Amino acid sequence: QVQLVESGGGLVQPGGSLRLSCAASGFTLDYYTIGWFRQPPGKEREGVSCISISDGRTYYADSVKGRFTISRDNAKNTVYLQMNSLKPEDTAVYYCATDPHDSSCEVYDYDYWGQGTQVTVSS
Repeated sequence: QVQLVESGGGLVQPGGSLRLSCAASGFTLDYYTIGWFRQPPGKEREGVSCISISDGRTYYADSVKGRFTISRDNAKNTVYLQMNSLKPEDTAVYYCATDPHDSSCEVYDYDYWGQGTQVTVSS
């Protein structure tokens, strides 16, 4: 069974940093695309950053380029999202998702989702 568990969310001041983790089980990470998505209050869920495990191809939303970095540890079946220089606009529930293809960073491409972790950026 595919299972994704996010962790690392919390409350942080503007300009601060958080590192989110997504622990995957039930599948071989090497053959899946993994993505981070977020849903601000009252907004649609959107892609933040995605990585193809097979070839390392990455995507970043324009709003996070230069501030967020996606990375992976295949041995641990874990994907990370390092978030620096956080802004209030980054406040959202962040979700980890995976798809057994070399997919885009669109919500509809993804088959399996974690439960989400809240990130709040506020002074």
